Amino acid sequence: MKKSHQLYFVKQKLTVYTFVLPAVIFMALMIILPIGYNIVMSFENVDLMNFTSKTKNFVGFDVYKSILTNSVFYIALKNTLIFTFWCLVFQFPLGFAMAMFYSLKFKMAEFLRGITVVAWMVPMVAVAGVFKYMFNGDIGIINELLVGLHLISKPIQWLSNGDTAMTSIIIANVWKGIPFNMILLATALTTMPTDVYEAASIDGANAFQRFTRITIPLLKPAMISVLTLGFIYTFKVFDLVYVMTGGGPGSSTEVLSTLAYRYSFTEYNFSQGAAAANVLFVLLSLVGLIYIHIVRKEEDQ
Repeated sequence: MKKSHQLYFVKQKLTVYTFVLPAVIFMALMIILPIGYNIVMSFENVDLMNFTSKTKNFVGFDVYKSILTNSVFYIALKNTLIFTFWCLVFQFPLGFAMAMFYSLKFKMAEFLRGITVVAWMVPMVAVAGVFKYMFNGDIGIINELLVGLHLISKPIQWLSNGDTAMTSIIIANVWKGIPFNMILLATALTTMPTDVYEAASIDGANAFQRFTRITIPLLKPAMISVLTLGFIYTFKVFDLVYVMTGGGPGSSTEVLSTLAYRYSFTEYNFSQGAAAANVLFVLLSLVGLIYIHIVRKEEDQ
């Protein structure tokens, strides 16, 4: 009997491993291997001349020193932080307000929420193309509206002006990010217990007190998750910036992801591109670790 039980458990484990194996292979080939190769490349001198060569010069941290002593890197880092900050400042409150609005019980709530989610489902490249056309200084609809409303006297060259290019891509990313924040927060709102609100109403709590003392505390874990995911998705944005401005004019909208791309596929300095990408990876990993720490702290409390 013992041998049969042992054989049964072994078969169970083999079955589980068989189902898990494809996912492990996919993770190894598509995620772990490229990350490892990227890390190795950042410690070597790899360019277009020796990319296919089997022997590459090991240079240690020289590549990292070269990008960290370049002023363009700090411009890209500053732009990335500014872009991420302002996107979160607008898209999270607006997404939260829309989640609260659609949580109300009215006839068109579900239909309107579904229409809003469509914006999130549109590919980022398509969103970037549409907004690039809208912000076109000569034929864009943004200038047409502003001139028609007499808010500006002449058209603005949004994407070719360093002072307005960043504003343009922030607006585009906020439009794309609002539905993401809304759907996650709306899902959290639907799982909140109604009896707590009923008890608070009986005790005489008004709407503002119920919102600040019940809704916000209960939504805190979901809000932390949404903010963390929003930070990660925004911080590593590439396609939106690349399609709309390409990091220009000059370096006014250069972010870490476009800088890594430019190093690798414009200047063909693959080592510097790998190093810049690794810096981005480390920064996002730190955000992930902070998020895990906060979640564990919340669970302990």
